[in-house]
Amino acid sequence: MDEKDIKKIEEVFKYHIGILSEDVQRKLDIVTEGYQMLSEKLDCLESRFAQRVNEIDAKLSKKIDAVATDLAAHRADTESHKAGYRISENRD
Repeated sequence: MDEKDIKKIEEVFKYHIGILSEDVQRKLDIVTEGYQMLSEKLDCLESRFAQRVNEIDAKLSKKIDAVATDLAAHRADTESHKAGYRISENRD
């Protein structure tokens, strides 16, 4: 092996290393793009989930307020008719 053969081997080696480097970079770009897409999907899901939770919270608040209003009305009605409402434990 002389100097010319060594130079040829170095050139071939550099060529193959360059091809491998480009291939690895291309694959890394694909993986990065995939992670970016997943991140965008997660952001979209987070936004939709937060909106849905807010809708459910609003519905529950309305229902709780309605129950509280009904309970207050029932208590007021019961307290105004104390003499008429008696609980009897004896069933004769």
